[in-house]
Amino acid sequence: MSEVGNSPRWLAVSALAKIKNGAYSNLQLNQLINQHQMDRRDINLLTNIVYGVIQHRLTLEYWLQPFVRHPHQLDPWVNELLLTALYQWQYLDKIPKRAVFNETIEIAKVKGHPGIRRFVTGVLHQMDRSGLPDFEKIEDHDERLSITYSMPIWLINELRDQLGAEKMTSIIASLNQPAKQALRVNTAVSDVEDVTTALENDELTVEPSEISPVGLVVSDGQAVTTEAMKYGMFTIQDESAQLVVPALDPQSGDRVLDACAAPGGKTTQIAAALDPAAGGKVVALDIHANKVKLIGENAARMHVADRVAATELDARKVGTEFDDGHFDRILVDAPCSGLGLIRRKPEIRYEKQLSDSLNLQRIQLAILNAVAPTLKNGGIMTYSTCTILKQENQDVITQFLAAHPDFDLIKTPTENHLKADRESDTLSIYPDDYLSDGFFIACLRKK
Repeated sequence: MSEVGNSPRWLAVSALAKIKNGAYSNLQLNQLINQHQMDRRDINLLTNIVYGVIQHRLTLEYWLQPFVRHPHQLDPWVNELLLTALYQWQYLDKIPKRAVFNETIEIAKVKGHPGIRRFVTGVLHQMDRSGLPDFEKIEDHDERLSITYSMPIWLINELRDQLGAEKMTSIIASLNQPAKQALRVNTAVSDVEDVTTALENDELTVEPSEISPVGLVVSDGQAVTTEAMKYGMFTIQDESAQLVVPALDPQSGDRVLDACAAPGGKTTQIAAALDPAAGGKVVALDIHANKVKLIGENAARMHVADRVAATELDARKVGTEFDDGHFDRILVDAPCSGLGLIRRKPEIRYEKQLSDSLNLQRIQLAILNAVAPTLKNGGIMTYSTCTILKQENQDVITQFLAAHPDFDLIKTPTENHLKADRESDTLSIYPDDYLSDGFFIACLRKK
């Protein structure tokens, strides 16, 4: 393959063309990185371009529109090539415009015919001469917000209706900032001090999380490639996600149900709090055999396999396998739209509609209704999602409580007393609060 065919810019174009056809960005990137020998700098550039173009797609398409008369007649890779050029030119300060244009034209020349090279060259030079269209010229306020922040108008409207204009703008502006590299210390085998020392010895920069007492935020390197990760001293987990298990408050001898467990991040966090000698065990469910296997592998890596029972079962059928009152604690980390994860999974913003949240609400309620009888009197059930819309959060809890007078809503605790002055008993973490994932946590006690 030619040098151009191995360059991070060409690989980014290839990945983006496939992602537009429904492939997941993280899977597509991992596949390319595994197939090509690239140094760390090239991997970083490839990742940056792919995520950057997805993140800013509506903005980039708005800028490109005046210069391409019939965008739908372009080969998909040519369209993505032009978007990658725009992204690098406008957002990557350290790469000179000349270098961006030259490599873009070279890719067009090697991968296309002479007509494509001439077309790409003409578009780039025309954009450079004319300048890019100004957002301020967009008269409709919501369309201007949508193009500026590359967010769908339905989500802008929904967040404004639920949270007000100021909070909505703050959230959508924050979602295009880079995701932090967060990890959770595995208290079954290590502590914050030891993990910090191990990572600093590997020349990573480590800071304590302001959200989670067992969380660390890492930069200047990849924690996932370290020996400490391989040994299971920590796992990669967003800071917000680390709040769920402490809210559930499992005790050492508890029987716990993790109803929607894969890939097992929260399962292993529960398991770290349990003592198998005292009868502590977590039953971790998923409906897919391959994901059940993944839970088991994660439990083994984190040295807690002796207290994890990974089980292939639909949580809505839990009553067929377990008696009423069997569990001391139940976690329902429910399937959701994932809109709180847009910073690390940018394509979500274009794939979801409000109807998805309403459909998921029915599944979320069905799971809560199914598992509720298996909780002991006096036991706690924690419900969590990684979304920021009330349809999947507060509305689900309101409907559940209306149908289950034997449950009370109790205030969601956090060890760092986050949002201690809030009026609601539930806890909503928005992406702009701490620059972590958006999350919702509610705690229910059975009377």
